[in-house]
Amino acid sequence: MTGYDVRPDEETVPLLGAEVRIADPAGLLAAAQGGPVELLAETDFPAPVREVRCTLRADTVDGQPVHRFEAYLRVEAAPAGLLALGLAGPVGLLLAERLAARAVDGPAAAVGRAAAEATRRLGLRPAGTALATPPRDPAGRAVLRAAEEAGVRPRVEQDNGTVRIRVDVPSAEVGPEHLRVVLGVLLQAVRELTGDTLEPTVLRGRTYRVGRRPVAAPRGATVAAPRSETVTLDQVGGLVDVVARFREVAVSFRHPAAMARWGARRPQGILMYGPPGTGKTMLARALANEVGADFVEIRTPEILDKYLGGSERNIKRIFRDARRYRRPTVMLFDEFDSIISYAGAGGDAASQAVNAVAGIFKQEMNTLFEENPDVIVVATTNFPQRVDASLIRSGRFDLKIAIPAPDDTGRAEILTKMIRELIDRHERPGFRMFADDLDPAALAADTAGLTGADLREVLRRVQLAKALREAAEGASPAPIGQDDLREAVAGLRRG
Repeated sequence: MTGYDVRPDEETVPLLGAEVRIADPAGLLAAAQGGPVELLAETDFPAPVREVRCTLRADTVDGQPVHRFEAYLRVEAAPAGLLALGLAGPVGLLLAERLAARAVDGPAAAVGRAAAEATRRLGLRPAGTALATPPRDPAGRAVLRAAEEAGVRPRVEQDNGTVRIRVDVPSAEVGPEHLRVVLGVLLQAVRELTGDTLEPTVLRGRTYRVGRRPVAAPRGATVAAPRSETVTLDQVGGLVDVVARFREVAVSFRHPAAMARWGARRPQGILMYGPPGTGKTMLARALANEVGADFVEIRTPEILDKYLGGSERNIKRIFRDARRYRRPTVMLFDEFDSIISYAGAGGDAASQAVNAVAGIFKQEMNTLFEENPDVIVVATTNFPQRVDASLIRSGRFDLKIAIPAPDDTGRAEILTKMIRELIDRHERPGFRMFADDLDPAALAADTAGLTGADLREVLRRVQLAKALREAAEGASPAPIGQDDLREAVAGLRRG
């Protein structure tokens, strides 16, 4: 395997009759350090289970870093046997084993009776006693045994047809085996919800793919771009140093107590500059998602006004609203030079108007961060020389980051990540989107001078061509191969 394999290491695990394919297990665990990762989405489960979601994120418990797995199962109707217990699958079994070893009084007695029923169903026995009957669910016992051996102790709640499972594993100890165990617990809970407690038949023949999907935060009324357009820093290719600096910003927002203890002021003003199509806007969105912040894009027409004093009033209104945000928010001023241009010492009316707009912007930036420390102002420009240096000094824009056009290595990494994202999003059992002959490094050598936006356009053209061919011929064409991509690159260069 090389660093440019479009299909990263994939582990296939048989679990309770289903085939579970885990893409890049170690990468999933590492990605959780940068923000929440959704492991399952748009996945079909048997009735009465209507929806299953499983997320992984980094957290702290009693001051110690942990990897937290959280699963949510929603059912059409609450099965009396399971939800009366209030615990799902192996979680109920773990409780049954504990209760079997000692007497339980008070409110736990009812739970104990339900747990005893779970013990009877799966053929478990109290400690130190002989097993009277053969186990009725050996598959369920195997899941329980794996959970115990891995030290996994799930916590489960249920309410109105929703089962929530949470597992915390110390980050220093977490490994792919814990990921497998948690998925086993989750699938066992599905079995319990469907009543499949004898043999694992309800999941037989099903395939579940576990991969990295960004978690979208709820939308806010002030969000200009839909949060469905999520992108994470993990998806940014060719900009290792830039991504590292943005991760530091995200960490500073996720750990305010540490910042306060040291009296550290986190950077809240970021200027990105470089050629068009290099991913500046995407980076701003990725930062917002990494922080868990709302994203507000301020476009040029929202500021510039042909009437005297109108532009200044618009800037004041935008910053007045920013001071009232109650959630972390990334404000993006895209094409910043078109809003605030350097006007020099010209005395004409146009120069005075531009200087007035820049002056108001400086004043508002001077006080915004003190009045609302949860706001990050990001400005992007293709022409940094057109922006007044006093406007972007430290204290207003602490980080000034060049976003260059990608080199061969950068383009190979961008292509790899883009194709992996498409595979993760669109490939399903029976449908293969990309062929095995893809060589991003070779393709990068053929795309000198192209930006990330150009490479995305190459992929769009190939996807469209394949879709139109299927629509015309009524049969799925061959997967996208190296020659398809080379042809699309040539077409892009021709215009």
